[in-house]
Amino acid sequence: MLLMWTEFACRAVRGGALHRGETMIALYLLLLALPLAAQNTPEPAVASEPSQATPDGVEHLEQTPLFQADVVSRTVKAINYQYQQGATKIDFVGSPAMPRAGGQAKVEGKRGYYEIEAELRGLEPPRRFGSEYLTYVLWSISPEGRASNLGEVLTDDSGRAKLNVTSELQTFGLIVTAEPYFAVRQPSDVIVLENELRKDTKGRVHFIESKTELLERGEYQPLANPLALSLDLENAPLEIYEARNAIAIARSLRAEEYAGDTFAKAMASLDMAEQTLQRLGGRNKNNRREVARVARQTVQFAEDARELAVRRREQERIETERRLAAEREAAAKAAAEESARRRAEAEQRQKAEEEARLRAEKDKLEAERRSLEAEQKRLQAELAAAQAAAAKAEADAARASAQAEQQKAVQAAQEADRLRWQAEQEKLALRRRLLEQFSMVLDARDTERGLVVNIGDVLFASGSATLRPEAREKLARFSGIVLAYPDLRLEAEGHTDNVGSLDLNQKLSEDRAEAVREYLISQGVPSGSVTARGMNFSAPVADNDTAAGRGRNRRVEIIISGEIIGSEVSSAFSNP
Repeated sequence: MLLMWTEFACRAVRGGALHRGETMIALYLLLLALPLAAQNTPEPAVASEPSQATPDGVEHLEQTPLFQADVVSRTVKAINYQYQQGATKIDFVGSPAMPRAGGQAKVEGKRGYYEIEAELRGLEPPRRFGSEYLTYVLWSISPEGRASNLGEVLTDDSGRAKLNVTSELQTFGLIVTAEPYFAVRQPSDVIVLENELRKDTKGRVHFIESKTELLERGEYQPLANPLALSLDLENAPLEIYEARNAIAIARSLRAEEYAGDTFAKAMASLDMAEQTLQRLGGRNKNNRREVARVARQTVQFAEDARELAVRRREQERIETERRLAAEREAAAKAAAEESARRRAEAEQRQKAEEEARLRAEKDKLEAERRSLEAEQKRLQAELAAAQAAAAKAEADAARASAQAEQQKAVQAAQEADRLRWQAEQEKLALRRRLLEQFSMVLDARDTERGLVVNIGDVLFASGSATLRPEAREKLARFSGIVLAYPDLRLEAEGHTDNVGSLDLNQKLSEDRAEAVREYLISQGVPSGSVTARGMNFSAPVADNDTAAGRGRNRRVEIIISGEIIGSEVSSAFSNP
């Protein structure tokens, strides 16, 4: 960019083809470019996150900078596109923020990347979400929650847009968000479009619970319309407003202080864009393209400055905390040394005082010894009398103690009966409560074996042990109840009708019971608390001669037991 400015200014001055005012602008650009080009050494980089300078002098971080953003848990529908299977199509559907928007995209795997051709419609002006939002951006979301800016979505007057971009990922989801400018490196939470699977889409769908960092809608609100922007797209391209917005956001994060060189380049680039707009005007298409080109470069410079400022501010905060911690540690060490010195002095004084006290005590004890010898004979006589009295008192105490122990035993037996009755009542209450909770999710009943929860055949794919999505949802809710009671024991029993061979039904019943067990474990239920076994058609609950009866017999029953509800499950737990 500096070379472009210099070349442009030199050609203008040498050629003499410009008017007097244009020549002054060219000279100004030349003077601006020379000191910037002379800076061979970029700002000192932070030790833990070094920065690098590109040939145009712009500082770039080696790693992604820190952002002040909340982590929002969001279910992303990511699609695993199969390479070399040809192009496929997906739909875009509007979010609650813009339900009338929509579109579609064609995705085709190339050698080393995937090409995405998107056509969108129904996009309303982004400023409806706040004056700080000027454009839309298309993002790809990886299964790990990493967001990549694929490109700016530029709409026409009817709210339509076309976009042709690429992604190096094979499995990804697509979203469109409203943003303050096109070069943002982290999506806002103003999501207007999300990808949706079509019936003819080639690929596998993954519902991924990814924690994607989204800038909350209020993040830019303090900066809303920071320059009192009033969009006049008749006389200026949208890019000039995005450039002003990017500069304001970078300045709000103190980029002038923490990334001065890069921010100065952004400001110089904005000045150039503003002067180009003033000189050429914004109504002619070619003029608008020239202004937009310089403005987009301004956005890149401003985003680099903002990114570097965030990183250096964070590093400054860390260094300050380290310095304060070191100062506190030194002060604590000095205080500990002073405390140890005072403690040693106090121990020496205490030792001397103790020696003096022991000498005085020894003299006193010697005097008392002589006095005690005189008393000894008198005490011996009194002792004999006291022994007789003590023997009598001891006998009386033994009788009283025996009576007290007998009374305690009676009270203890009564208390044990009361506690046993109370425990049984608590188990019964818990058993009833669990039955009510399980019944709200699946068919449940109370039996002598324990609480029995029934999963009907309709929740499996026909003739298969694969759980349907509604079965997974109900089992997830069931698991949430079970996890609150870790002492419960579960046994999954698979049952079939009598259609087909015994071996086939035995295998199907085992597979279905095991599928239920594995899903419960995946939801956090301890593996040691749940078992599975197949019962084939040995325990029907209805007549196998009718379709309705066979449908009832095709099931998986979960028997819930445990000491806390007053029953034990079958031999799977009682006989290890």
